[in-house]
Amino acid sequence: MHEAQCVAAGVLERVAAGRNLDNELTVAWQQLPREAADQPANQRALVQDLCYGVLRHRGTIDAVLTPLLARPLRDENVRQLLRVALYQLLHTKAAPHAVVDHAVRACVALPAVAAKGLVNGVLRNFLRRKAEMQALAASPVAGDEARYSFPAWWINKIRAQYPACFDELLLAGNRHAPLTLRINKRRVTREMYLARLAAEGIAATALESHAIVLDKPVPVQRLPGFDEGLVSVQDASAQRAALLLDAQDGMRVLDACAAPGGKTAHVLELADVALTALDHDAARLARVNANLVRLGLAAHVLCGDAADPRAWWDGQPFDRILADVPCSASGVTRRHPDIKWTRRASDIARFAARQQSIIDALWRLLAAGGKFLYVTCSVFREENQEQVERFLARHADARLQTPAVATPAGTTAEQEQVERAERVGQLEQLAGQILPDAVHDGFYYALLQKA
Repeated sequence: MHEAQCVAAGVLERVAAGRNLDNELTVAWQQLPREAADQPANQRALVQDLCYGVLRHRGTIDAVLTPLLARPLRDENVRQLLRVALYQLLHTKAAPHAVVDHAVRACVALPAVAAKGLVNGVLRNFLRRKAEMQALAASPVAGDEARYSFPAWWINKIRAQYPACFDELLLAGNRHAPLTLRINKRRVTREMYLARLAAEGIAATALESHAIVLDKPVPVQRLPGFDEGLVSVQDASAQRAALLLDAQDGMRVLDACAAPGGKTAHVLELADVALTALDHDAARLARVNANLVRLGLAAHVLCGDAADPRAWWDGQPFDRILADVPCSASGVTRRHPDIKWTRRASDIARFAARQQSIIDALWRLLAAGGKFLYVTCSVFREENQEQVERFLARHADARLQTPAVATPAGTTAEQEQVERAERVGQLEQLAGQILPDAVHDGFYYALLQKA
C-alpha cells in the first residue's frame, strides 16, 4: 500500500503545481515498483482512487488536517501524503493502523525521512480524535470549502448564478460519474447490444437516443465488441451534439475542436457526410484517428487553430459547424476533479475571450442557411448564455434556432406527425444549459443558423 500512497502523493504534488491529473497518472504508471508488476491493474486502480478521492474531498480533508498540525507544512510532498492517508481513513474501508504504518513507510520513498515522526503523530492523533475531527469538518465553523470541497470563488459563482439549486449542483460535482456508452448504429442496435451486455453479466439501462448507462463501471476491455467498434464511451450529455447538429447525407461538416473524436465519430455514425475534424493539438489528433479506425469511419483530420482558418481552410463553406470550444470544464468536475483546484477565477474571462475568437472566425466559414452548434462542458454563464447573447449582438445574420428532426421513414402520415412532434419536443429539451445529474455531465448547447 505504501507504494501506491507514495505514487499518489507525487501525482497530487504535481497537480497542485498546475499539471493535468490524467497526464500525471499516465506518467505515474511507469513509476510503480517492479514488485507491483504482478498486479498492475490493482495498483493502478488504487493509485487512481487515492488521487481522485483526495481531489474530490480536499476541502473536508484540509479542514481535518489543519487543526492537527502544530505549524504550517512547508513540504508539499508530506502535505499530499497526509491528504492521501486521511482520505483513506475518512472515506475507505482500509484498516486504519495499516494506513498509518504504510504512510510512515512511504516517507522513506518520497523521500521525506525526517517527516516520519510528524506523519505518524498527525495520523494517530486523528484516529484518537476521529469523531471530534469529523464533527468539526461538518460544522458551519469549518466554512463552505470544507462542506463542498470547492474553492471559495467557485462556490460563490455557483451560488450567484444558480441560487435555487447551487447546493445540489456543487455536491453533484463530487459524486462518482457513471460509465455511459454510445452504440455505433452502423454496426449494432441498442437492443442488440443490451442483450450482449446481459449475456456477459453486465447490467445496463437504455437512455435517450443511442446511449446506454452501466449500473456499475467496468474496464473497457470487458465491454463486448469494444475493439470491433460496436460502442464508444461517451457521456449522455455529450451525445446530444450530433443529434442537435442535424447533419444530413452529402453535407460538408466541420468539427472545429475535434479531439479526442467522440462527437466526430457520432456525426459520422448518423450520416454520410464529408467531415473535417480539426484540432490544434497534433498529439490528441492521434486519438481521433485511432477512434475512427476502430469504428470503421473516415474523416479529413487536420491540425490547425480554429481561430485562424486562413492557415487550413480551402475556401469552401460548410453546411454544418460543430464548435465544442475550450472552456473551464466546470460541468465535468466529477470526471476531472483536478479542474476545480487548478482553475482560477481569472481563467473564466480568458476562456470567454478564446471562445469569442473561435466562433467569430468560424462563422465566416458557414454557408448561408447553414447551422452552427456552439458547445461547452461548462456551467458558468460567462461561457454560455452570455457568450451567445454577445455573439447574436455582433452578428445580425445569426438566429438562435429550435432544433429540427428529420422526418421518419416508413410510417403513415399520422404516425409521422406524432413521432416528429415527440422528437422535436425531446430535442428542444436537449438544447440550453444541462446541469449535472445522476446520468448527465454539465453541458451547454446553442444552435445558431445563418440567414
